[in-house]
Amino acid sequence: MKRTKIKSLLNKKAIGQEVCVKGWVRTRRGSKNVSFISLNDGSTINNIQIVAEVDQFKDEVLKRITTGSAISVIGILVDSKGSGQSVELLAAGIDILGDADPDEYPLQPKKHSLEFLREKAHLRFRTNTFSAVFRLRHALTFAVHKFFNDKGFVNIHTPIITGADAEGAGEMFQVTNLNLVDTPKIDGKVDYTQDFFSIKTNLTVSGQLEAELGALSLGHVYTFGPTFRAENSNTSRHLSEFWMIEPEVAFADLEENMDLAEEFLKYCIQYCITNCEDDLRFLDSRLADEEKTLKKEERSEMSLLERLQFVIENDFERLTYKEAVDILRNSKPNKKKKFNYIIEGFGSDLQSEHERYLVEKKFKKPVIITDFPKGIKAFYMKQNEDGETVRAMDILFPLIGEIVGGSQREEDLNKLSKRMEEMEICKEELWWYLETRKFGTCIHSGFGLGFERLIMFVTGMKNIRDVIPFPRTPQNADF
Repeated sequence: MKRTKIKSLLNKKAIGQEVCVKGWVRTRRGSKNVSFISLNDGSTINNIQIVAEVDQFKDEVLKRITTGSAISVIGILVDSKGSGQSVELLAAGIDILGDADPDEYPLQPKKHSLEFLREKAHLRFRTNTFSAVFRLRHALTFAVHKFFNDKGFVNIHTPIITGADAEGAGEMFQVTNLNLVDTPKIDGKVDYTQDFFSIKTNLTVSGQLEAELGALSLGHVYTFGPTFRAENSNTSRHLSEFWMIEPEVAFADLEENMDLAEEFLKYCIQYCITNCEDDLRFLDSRLADEEKTLKKEERSEMSLLERLQFVIENDFERLTYKEAVDILRNSKPNKKKKFNYIIEGFGSDLQSEHERYLVEKKFKKPVIITDFPKGIKAFYMKQNEDGETVRAMDILFPLIGEIVGGSQREEDLNKLSKRMEEMEICKEELWWYLETRKFGTCIHSGFGLGFERLIMFVTGMKNIRDVIPFPRTPQNADF
């Protein structure tokens, strides 16, 4: 028989019909007369209950139905007589597709820590928490593409291997096929002319610079791909390999850039609320249970579902960096030195604790900060007339802090060239980027969204390692 997904069966449209389901056993319990098997196939967070009359099946078959085993069941779908489920499947035939030795299978029906499950990343998809997280990751991926497609954007694939450092930070993974034992050198320096690409190359930290090239012809473009940073950080908010969404729009200034980003974030969150209700309700309940173990002052003021509505229902507060610094400098946590990083004045780099204060305490809504000091921002950002600030914007969310960073890009060739010299950015490496300012330049803007940060916000997961299937972090590249 053709397999029917459990998600489809739970809508009760097949009541009274013979169906076939296949999945993995979550639990099996029962008496000497009947076995109750909880089965999940990944299509939904909800399981279906299989009712198997013991006298209809060989004992050796029932013994092989253990947690983690894969089975196929043919039976009649009926309204459930018991509590806890609306329908159940009266089994007429059961085939064991794959055994799971209960003495070795690590995911038994009990609560496992997230740290333990990271060590079992090849199996953690089978837990309720991670099946919900990765269904939501898929939903957000689809929402991203749908949003931009419906607005007429063109998706472009920018290079993963690059000779350019988009951020000028230098924390990049090098790509080479040189013999590392006997590296060719000239005058004591590595001879990259003998390397595969004849130049020094790295894994990209951003597709933005190449996306700008596309925008200055196609008008509206976006990238959605993997990026890499060799930052030796083991925090709950950093990965060495992560995914970035980077739209670039020709003829758009900073105001239009902010409007696009706000609309985009609200769209993605609303898409999940509309299409992933069961998973979000589970994660909302999971987070509530987790919060109960925290001290009262450490608990969130809003539930997961309330936070999502909070973003959708509020217009984002917009203020300049100078206004934000003035608010922070005069705030109680700053005056009483409760911030880990005290705000002294203009030029201070805002930390997560400052960003969250503005969102969660001061304005109680998402915040967009604009016009940052040029000294703490990248070389490509549009310079303001004051000579001190650039037309940059950061979007701040509750719990997360910065979730989006963007700017109007500097289209003036002379200003861009001078800024690169000031920041010691190699103009020879980026000759192609500079040429776009010579041939039909125009106002254009864009932003970057760290995809895993968005997933953390939507799922309520507190560690970024738990929203990507196989996290890459310092000293960890397992799986």
